[in-house]
Amino acid sequence: TIAPQITTADTPATVATQEQPRGTADPDFAVNISLPDRIQPGTTILPDNHNAARPRIIEVNRQGEIVWEYALPDNLKSFTNPGWDVEVLPNGNILTLLPRNGVYEINRNKQVVWKYLDSKVSHDADRLANGNTLVVFGAYDAQGDAQVKEIDPAGNRVWSWYARDAFSGPEYAGISEEGWTHANAVTRLMNGNTLVSLRNFNLVAEIDPQGKLVRTIGKGLLTAQHDPAVLPDGNILVASHGEPQTALELDPAGNVVWYYAIEGRRSWPVRDANRLPNGNTLITASDRIIEVTGDGQVAWQFRIAANVFTDPQSTASRGFYKAERTGG
Repeated sequence: TIAPQITTADTPATVATQEQPRGTADPDFAVNISLPDRIQPGTTILPDNHNAARPRIIEVNRQGEIVWEYALPDNLKSFTNPGWDVEVLPNGNILTLLPRNGVYEINRNKQVVWKYLDSKVSHDADRLANGNTLVVFGAYDAQGDAQVKEIDPAGNRVWSWYARDAFSGPEYAGISEEGWTHANAVTRLMNGNTLVSLRNFNLVAEIDPQGKLVRTIGKGLLTAQHDPAVLPDGNILVASHGEPQTALELDPAGNVVWYYAIEGRRSWPVRDANRLPNGNTLITASDRIIEVTGDGQVAWQFRIAANVFTDPQSTASRGFYKAERTGG
């Protein structure tokens, strides 16, 4: 059953009475919706670029207080677009991709314990079970470039994929918008295949280990999609642009089985959607991060204060890009 289309609205917050870590409030942020009995426990970690002079990784609690942060050093402050990625590794360290610069692993003592530098990285990096790192190269990519590379701990490329091998027809020849494919996400599947989001092609591609295209997903349905994630039942959760901005869940046949739409948000894009253990979905929508229940209720909303940005362009470029719930 497809959930009804929902539009978020600001409502008074219900303050949670139980919270794990306490933190420091930032006046530029607010939690204005909080339903304690419906929220997935844990903290939320995200790249924060709303103040261009002070880009940082922040971890916030349920009240929106900052419980941990890592400020980018001065020499890295300009590397936040397109697609600053942050995720928590199983060992508790933080893996972050700084577009046009490199990938860094940072421990909780704020020390860089591993890095891979390449001026073409963008959008997404995932640490694999074998210790290698899967990296997207989609910013201003050309047809001769590899869109995905797998890098071992020593920094050597052990696998790569070129979109030109699968998308060589005239339908794709003349495309150019911040690159040819503007690939923006990659995931290694349990079957050994690799899922790649090709933003400019409005589809997600599944690639086998030999680089052969297995299938495309969402063609004719997705618009400039971001961050597809495979759920335990094989469905795919993905953020899709357009009007309205939407988080979509597709079954293996490509049918929409759940969605959450935000009306009037064309200039302030939705770029991330993650399914949480309690069944809720965490959606990142430029000026806000919302946790939505399966029946379309907003259980939690963390947002940038209304007076911080005065135009949609600033919100799109300096607003929230991705977020991840951790702990709990």
